[in-house]
Amino acid sequence: MVGVWVVLGVLVAGGIAGGLLNARNGRIRAAKPAGRQLPAPVAEALDPDAAVTLVQISTTFCAPCRHTKAILEPLAARTDGLEHVELDVTNQPEVAQALGVLRTPTTLAFSPDGTELLRISGVPKGPAVMEALQEHLSGATTGPTS
Repeated sequence: MVGVWVVLGVLVAGGIAGGLLNARNGRIRAAKPAGRQLPAPVAEALDPDAAVTLVQISTTFCAPCRHTKAILEPLAARTDGLEHVELDVTNQPEVAQALGVLRTPTTLAFSPDGTELLRISGVPKGPAVMEALQEHLSGATTGPTS
């Protein structure tokens, strides 16, 4: 009988942990406080002509990273002033550490001067990203969502 209670306890704890992780996936958060210098690969990836550059921090064998790219790349292609760049940090973990990134995918939105606007942990939702960036993309237009 004790074994049944242990199994039930593990299932309940696993369900709660899974629910919490799922709730945090794709959540958009405010930017980290300014004051740190951007790592060189990130600074070089910023597009000075774009109002916002989405820098996606990825690793080689990350399946959610591919899903994130499939969402953000077309979103940037059809939105004026929005660029998407993917940085693979598999062999350069110091970049992720300097940015305070603890998991992949994490997407950071930067202004042309390198100011972090917001960050998204996990796979983002396209409409939520556009809503969060709306004030930074004033006058931006999006094309058809084929």
